Amino acid sequence: MRNINKFYIDGQWVAPLGQETHSLINPATEDEICRIPMADAADVNKAVTAARRAFAGFSMTPKAERLALLQRLLALFNAAYDEIADLMVREMGTTRAFSHAAQAWVGRAHLEAAIDALEREPFEEWRGNTLISKEPIGVCVLITPWNWPMNQLVVKAAPALAAGCTVIAKPSEYSPLSSIRFAELVHEAGYPPGVYNHLTGYGPVAGEALAGHPDVDMVSITGSTRAGIAVAKTAADTVKRVTQELGGKSANIILPDADLETAVRAGVGACFINVGQACRSPSRMLVPAGTMEQAKSIAKAAAEAHSVGNPLTDVSMGPVVNEKQYRHIQSLIEAGIAEGATLVTGGPGRPEGLNRGYYIRPTVFGDVTNDMTIAQEEIFGPVLAIIGYHDEDDAVRIANDTVYGLSGYIQTPDMEKARRIARRLQVGTIWINGADWSATEPFGGYKQSGNGREHGEWGLADYLEIKSTAGLR
Repeated sequence: MRNINKFYIDGQWVAPLGQETHSLINPATEDEICRIPMADAADVNKAVTAARRAFAGFSMTPKAERLALLQRLLALFNAAYDEIADLMVREMGTTRAFSHAAQAWVGRAHLEAAIDALEREPFEEWRGNTLISKEPIGVCVLITPWNWPMNQLVVKAAPALAAGCTVIAKPSEYSPLSSIRFAELVHEAGYPPGVYNHLTGYGPVAGEALAGHPDVDMVSITGSTRAGIAVAKTAADTVKRVTQELGGKSANIILPDADLETAVRAGVGACFINVGQACRSPSRMLVPAGTMEQAKSIAKAAAEAHSVGNPLTDVSMGPVVNEKQYRHIQSLIEAGIAEGATLVTGGPGRPEGLNRGYYIRPTVFGDVTNDMTIAQEEIFGPVLAIIGYHDEDDAVRIANDTVYGLSGYIQTPDMEKARRIARRLQVGTIWINGADWSATEPFGGYKQSGNGREHGEWGLADYLEIKSTAGLR
């Protein structure tokens, strides 16, 4: 890639002002891919200045012009689809099949959803003699994590650009390659200089400088709850809007009338999607207490059916993203054993035959209680905790007994019962019986899983201010 050692600022690929770099490691081999520049406060100020200068003009562009730009960007994204998917295989170790089927696809889906939302958004309406207007909020900072590089970037960038905002994107230093390619596509699409800016940098340096910058109007962050809190505190000094999509510890409630074999197998598969590196992962499986032994047996077979290895080969799972994440997962597996959970399969260390790369053994714990570390902390790896419950009230209590509130899952043929339970769960999104994910439906959390909603018109609304102008028509 031509621009791997540059930032995209004010319509140009420019050399960083700061001197610090980050070594990007291929998680499958532990070999260095390249070194990525890390922005300092001067780089941040340069990007924000460009975005602020561009906002006056871009915020006034007609809706039709913004639609045409997004449609060109979608066409360019589709043309570069395979390349983007392959970049994510390199930078984060996702399998080639999954990267092409899911990791790249969600970027396309969010562009399509933003185009649809923009086409349907009126932006103005009359209430009596008052004109209600929706206007772009201003300069927006987009801080994104490494686990779904295109999902987390495009779900923010597409609606921000649709609204007429200007953007500074700061992707994770652990998965920057696909985001650099996306910035090249934005340039090719013809967005005016300064509308879209891209830089990489460490959270405590670049992230803090962006969140605290007086010329930034909004920060949208997806990441850990710790990172979201830090951004919100820094942004509070200048009363910015902050939207957060943070951690999760989602419960998958399998009710007594569900087919246990089908539900448990599906639950294991859902937990292990993207090697468990998903904030909505159903990592707590709640089963009727009397079925614990049967559930453990089914989960063991389902987990052991997952193959782990080189993501360029025909395997179910590649590595996790980096050494830090590998060690974090290992420590939590050790905690599960130490606290008395039953290790059903998997456990510490790499899978047999793999002595290099950040590979995790697909792991299932049974007989877990909800006060255990593995039931309360977000593991972000292929580790499932099976918890027994006594009745419906107990299942709901366990599901809600967490600081998080991102997602919930319910398995039952009785839809009336499922919806009754869904109303009691303190989460932002619920999937019943494996319902499909959609880029047009709202996504976000309760409690320490964040605030705001992404996807479709809800995502567009996050980047708009409301103005009322009273007076006779």
